[in-house]
Amino acid sequence: MARKPDVFVRAVTSEEGRKLAQVARRSKQPVRMRRAIVVMASAQRQPVPMIARLMQVSESYVRQVIHDFNEKGMDALDPKWSAGRPAKTDQVTRDRICSIARCCPRDLGWPFSVWSLSKLVEVLRHNNIADISRETLRGILKSGGVSWQVTKTWKASNDPEFTGKMNRVLDLYSNPPGDGRVVCVDEFGPLNLQPRAGRGWFPVRRPKRLRATYNRTQGVRHMFGALDLATGQLYYRIRDRKRWTEFLAFLKSLRARWPDEKLYLICDNYSVHKRAEVRAWCAANAVELVFLPTYSSWLNRIECEFSALRYFALNGTDHRSHAVQDAAIGAYIRWRNQHARPIRDFAVGSKIRHPDYLPKAS
Repeated sequence: MARKPDVFVRAVTSEEGRKLAQVARRSKQPVRMRRAIVVMASAQRQPVPMIARLMQVSESYVRQVIHDFNEKGMDALDPKWSAGRPAKTDQVTRDRICSIARCCPRDLGWPFSVWSLSKLVEVLRHNNIADISRETLRGILKSGGVSWQVTKTWKASNDPEFTGKMNRVLDLYSNPPGDGRVVCVDEFGPLNLQPRAGRGWFPVRRPKRLRATYNRTQGVRHMFGALDLATGQLYYRIRDRKRWTEFLAFLKSLRARWPDEKLYLICDNYSVHKRAEVRAWCAANAVELVFLPTYSSWLNRIECEFSALRYFALNGTDHRSHAVQDAAIGAYIRWRNQHARPIRDFAVGSKIRHPDYLPKAS
């Protein structure tokens, strides 16, 4: 049988050569990379059998790539994806599956409160809605915008003055008064001694292990924190109790820190903050207590700092004494204050900035 005549690609322009080399080196699609190498080898006048042996493909494949490139140019590198098997479900059925997945199973008469992929596949098959696999179901839910998420809670505020109090706090954040300083105040704790779960970088399948404790005999402590928005500095005191006397002593330390400025202290509705002795001292010492709406501690900017403190200073630790734990908290706060910057732009673009925002769960 006579040998088929050799075929070669047409003359490759310099721009095409540059693109072919780029695809051959960097393409994440193996098909495009393989075809680019075939075209480049043919442009170097290598015969079809040699290219086929080099790329471990058939000679007919090499010839087809060369003919396609001569006809289509760079478009010949794109894979010819086939449509695959027809889908078992139409769009209406997929939408119905997503609607069922968003429902509580008990509302549909099933004796469980949450769907698993296996249970949902069984229910769809039992009701003759669709006979599909778990992976197909996973793909349908993903394309339909339905994902597995943790249920979250939200405490709606019942404060009749919610809007006025919230706007007052947001105005202090956005437009600090020229005659004073805005400081967010709150308590953090209780600080008990226990192993705290956390995250970290460890060898694969060798996570850090912490002891389990049942008896804790060293009591708890409490931290008073104050966040100065003008500088971003965080100030704290750790005490054994958090009565009004300890809170008032903490306020006196803040007053001594800025003796010539009026202080606007943003705090929640904890009874200690509203104690008559505390209010009287504040009124006599140019300190204004700005209370948050009830169940709205998320409006206090210091809560973000407490979350970071818990994550970076406490999670993943197992302190055996309050002295060691207090030292760890103090070391983190000192490091944080060295990198602090003025705090601005609280909740910019958030729905709470809209005039018609209502204090309810969405």
